[in-house]
Amino acid sequence: MNILKTGPEQVVIPPTPIETDMTLEEFLESDLEGYEYVKGELIPMPPTSGEHGDISANLFLSLGTYVRENQLGRAYTSDTGFKIGDRFLIPDIAFVSTERLPDDRRKAFSIPPDLAVEIVSPTDVLFRVFEKALTYLSGGTQLVWVVEPVAKTVTVYRSETDIKVLTREDTLTGEDVVEGFSCKISQLFE
Repeated sequence: MNILKTGPEQVVIPPTPIETDMTLEEFLESDLEGYEYVKGELIPMPPTSGEHGDISANLFLSLGTYVRENQLGRAYTSDTGFKIGDRFLIPDIAFVSTERLPDDRRKAFSIPPDLAVEIVSPTDVLFRVFEKALTYLSGGTQLVWVVEPVAKTVTVYRSETDIKVLTREDTLTGEDVVEGFSCKISQLFE
């Protein structure tokens, strides 16, 4: 991550994508870690902040516990990648229902998650985050949550036209994707 200092302020410069002639299949067979693959480019995934980790842990503990206790499938952390069309993406948190779990989970998933969660980082380019949310949906993901730490909001995507923003006063639900799951938005930011 590059940081530009301008007096007492710092400006975080997002990581630059790296063009490659590697195909998606070659990328998936390689041992490269810390990158997403998008349209012939490697997108560096720099380490996240403590704030990002706090939010991720709060949501994962709540969602993962609920999923496990109700035997709905599996919740995954950002160590798990998914092939979505011609891309390889790594959501911050993902959920795959029991009926969709592949038998062989020794490689990256070749299916999209049922739920993908992206937590916006200071190094993220918002255009890429929105594009990623829509990529998940067009690839078959049913529900996408984009968590924005500065405004303390969660944007819920069901489709390109079914988008709603939840604030600290609202409750986040799994709708029909993770049925019965709910948590207060404010709890994510504690």
